[in-house]
Amino acid sequence: MERGLSRKHIIEGLRASLERLQLEYIDVVFANRPDPNTPIEETVRAMTHVINQGMAMYWGTSRWTSMEIMEAYSVARQFNQIPPICEQAEYHMFQREKVEVQLPELFHKIGIGAMTWSPLACGIISGKYNNGIPPYSRASLKGYQWMKDKILSEEGHRQQAKLKELQAVAERLGCTLPQLAIGKIKLAQIQPVCLWPVKTSLFASCWMVAFTFSSCAAEIPTAWCLRNEGVNAVLLGASRADQLKENIKAIQVLPKLSLSIASEVDNILGNKPYSKKDFRS
Repeated sequence: MERGLSRKHIIEGLRASLERLQLEYIDVVFANRPDPNTPIEETVRAMTHVINQGMAMYWGTSRWTSMEIMEAYSVARQFNQIPPICEQAEYHMFQREKVEVQLPELFHKIGIGAMTWSPLACGIISGKYNNGIPPYSRASLKGYQWMKDKILSEEGHRQQAKLKELQAVAERLGCTLPQLAIGKIKLAQIQPVCLWPVKTSLFASCWMVAFTFSSCAAEIPTAWCLRNEGVNAVLLGASRADQLKENIKAIQVLPKLSLSIASEVDNILGNKPYSKKDFRS
């Protein structure tokens, strides 16, 4: 098959990506979205093959459910194959449950890590939509009507009101709202991680910048995303160099992110998710 997560597509797609990238191997290859037409065992065996052939060091999932990830892990253990090491998930101030509740349970059970994306919610958290849809912004483009509708909805107006409150917190800390929204864990290092789309279902690792850090105790948003001890890396996408430079400065905000600031942000957002275990305790 020329699409999905079949053995043929994974092997041929990754080989073609390596040729385009002019690389011998990549660090991580991601299976983007589960493929209902391909058995998970076939995907696991194909990923094991490309790793054994030296085309990739590891493999991970992207937008998979906890149940699907667990099935891949179980299949790998049953047939002596290589399990996924991380899940790539959307994570930002308005999208929290999967990364804060579901993935930590998997981390403690099977050691799966989390690489998160969209820390600014497609630019919504940047504050650019506070006064409507600016011309030439993403939400004004053809094909992004869903985003425009989301911003102009009642929920979108509530989110903008919360962002204005968070802007005051950011000003108090001497940083921008995007910087606040990206980092709350002490960083060990920053390294380039390469992500390259292979047709529709694969991502190979290249030059999208990722924040990578040790999983030490949490201390707050881009600083907020990094606060989560279950997050191993935060992927930053930018259309201009100055945007990327501004977001990387989230590192300078980290020492200012105390537990009281984290609590204040949570109170403003009012959407902190709780696991069943939290309710039982």
